[in-house]
Amino acid sequence: MSLFPTISSQPHGPEKTNWLAAGPFIGVHLMCLFVFVTGVSWISLGVCVALYLIRMFGITGGYHRYFSHRSYKTSRWFQFFLALLGSSAVQKGPLWWAGHHRKHHKNSDTPLDVHSPLQRGFWYSHMGWILSNKYNHTEEKVVQDLSKYPELRFLNKHILVVPVSLAVLLFVSGLLLQTYAPSLGVTGFQLLVWGFFVSTTLLYHGVFTINSLSHVFGKQRFYITDTSRNNFWLSLITLGEGWHNNHHRFPFAEKHALRWWEFDATHYALRILSWFGLVWDLRTVKKEEIAAALKGADPLPDVSLNKLDLRSTLSPLAPGQ
Repeated sequence: MSLFPTISSQPHGPEKTNWLAAGPFIGVHLMCLFVFVTGVSWISLGVCVALYLIRMFGITGGYHRYFSHRSYKTSRWFQFFLALLGSSAVQKGPLWWAGHHRKHHKNSDTPLDVHSPLQRGFWYSHMGWILSNKYNHTEEKVVQDLSKYPELRFLNKHILVVPVSLAVLLFVSGLLLQTYAPSLGVTGFQLLVWGFFVSTTLLYHGVFTINSLSHVFGKQRFYITDTSRNNFWLSLITLGEGWHNNHHRFPFAEKHALRWWEFDATHYALRILSWFGLVWDLRTVKKEEIAAALKGADPLPDVSLNKLDLRSTLSPLAPGQ
């Protein structure tokens, strides 16, 4: 019996992998092999880990909890900063990411889900879907609240500007260290390989596990209309996204962890940012709502895209934005 059973074998459109377009994605992975040429230093390893964590937050705290679900509010300039962080993770633009994620919530684990492992298996849900032509477009109709900002449209259209800038910065920084602090053992190419290519590859697959594994492995606290599960180990590598069943039951909530022992680093970071007034109105789940959901006595949230998903899973921008 397969861990990733196929519920529907009907074709859903041009979902075959476009290997030519997948070239850059594959190239990022192949560049990691150069670690055997460049060697490693404590600085390059530290930069690799730091950029993994920072850019993971760009995805979890930015692309996911803010742009996709609007689970808190912020200013326009910090909204742009979050978009820059998310863009640096090389997972396309904020409008593209949010649009497909909103459709995922509406159609979770159905034949219309863009990346359900129950529908199309592990490979497709993990990364096959982003390598097909079918999902190259941005779901404009469901991100109208975001597309009114020209700076977000720019990042969404020019998806390589931020990643390439980061790669160049790393290479130049490595060259400067190589020239002025040779005792550190850092070179430009070494910092580029570890800081960009290795970190990005780890980031890819860390994020992708939520699509491919969190609907298969873990526990279901809430019995809802999909197979989303809570997984402690996935929560560690994704800074809290592993509490996926919690999230699918309360998609509007900024905090995915619902118990004190559930690790949610993204929430901790957002709380700290709220102390400085950079974010505010972090949406929460009431204890009564949790109790009712555990008993199965409450109605499931309305995630109709016909309502732009704004009533139950999203919140408006701060006044004046």
